[in-house]
Amino acid sequence: MAVEKLHKRMKKTPKDVAIIFGVTGLVGKQLLEKLLSRSKWKVYGVARRPDTVMKMKSHTKNPNYQFISCNLLDPFETQMKISHLDDVTHVFWVTWASQFPLDSVECYEQNRAMMSNALDSILQRARGLKHFSLQTGTKHYVSLNGDTSFDHLVNSVSYYDENCPRVEIGCNFYYGLEDLLTERLAGAVPWSVHRPGLIIGSSQKTLYNFMGSLCVYGSICKYLNLPFVFGGRKECWEEQFVDVSDARLVAKQQIWAATNELVQSNNGQAFNSINGNGSTWKDIWGAIGEKFGAVVPWEMLSEDFTFSGFMSDKGSVWKEIVRKEGLVDTEMEDLANWYFLDALFRCPVKMLGTREKADRLGFTERYYALDSISYWIDVMRKEKLIP
Repeated sequence: MAVEKLHKRMKKTPKDVAIIFGVTGLVGKQLLEKLLSRSKWKVYGVARRPDTVMKMKSHTKNPNYQFISCNLLDPFETQMKISHLDDVTHVFWVTWASQFPLDSVECYEQNRAMMSNALDSILQRARGLKHFSLQTGTKHYVSLNGDTSFDHLVNSVSYYDENCPRVEIGCNFYYGLEDLLTERLAGAVPWSVHRPGLIIGSSQKTLYNFMGSLCVYGSICKYLNLPFVFGGRKECWEEQFVDVSDARLVAKQQIWAATNELVQSNNGQAFNSINGNGSTWKDIWGAIGEKFGAVVPWEMLSEDFTFSGFMSDKGSVWKEIVRKEGLVDTEMEDLANWYFLDALFRCPVKMLGTREKADRLGFTERYYALDSISYWIDVMRKEKLIP
């Protein structure tokens, strides 16, 4: 009997232990859900603040999950809260410091310092570390600084593979994080880099929260009986400028790379992490509007329309919707970033990647942009973030 009990206990003991830095974000939540659905995993989730929606989900009560509130920019706090975790086998880095503008020296230095603090804490004790997964993005291939004339950027190379050289203009913190892993892991631990485009997922507070912005806009259009207009450049309406990346796909790819010895590399293995279909906003905008129950005008494109201008005085409307519909108590700015939406739909440079490498090595998961958007609208409704 004692031997049988021991065998049962051994079967229940997690063989792999993950730590997810950025567990409350778009991809972090998917990583948590998918890892805990596998019986052999134990998970530590790290973020500065807990997510109120996540608290209500059953997997956060799983005995194999522990949430750790930590400010990774503080080296002493990071040491205190992370350094004792000596059983970590897999690291998933899906967070970033957004205090400073992208491509600035300050942004570069702050993000490198944050990861350095985490590595200082983990590498001291985690002798069984098997893999480090780093999430960056397809902005790896372009710079937001320098010459931004449309003719130069739009007509430049528009499909990037993982071996494209780094851009010399600007100060991309993605490069700093890759270099830090090369330096600190010293060829002793396999690691991978995952480069999504526009991440589609659900989060209460994410700086570049596309779904939150889209859902607040669509909900207000329906509530006020206003036309569901696309505000942006004609080129961004008719052509694809940014890949869509479903948060489910990005999480699955990271787990695949972290657990598949055939694709692992101690020198770092990069993968574009994208849906893989070529939908344009012109193709799917009307269907998105119908999903919200909003009025879809015959002429959906308006190059003069800006979300930041149109939505600037709608905060009280959102509060009214939240109150009437019994939604999670959020301010409009918690879910929506109108300047981001304006920038996205007026993007001057194409950030499109190829899927050839991931497909060739066996990760063939695909989603269509409209299906991803529809799915996450339903999720946000279920989570009572939108009506």
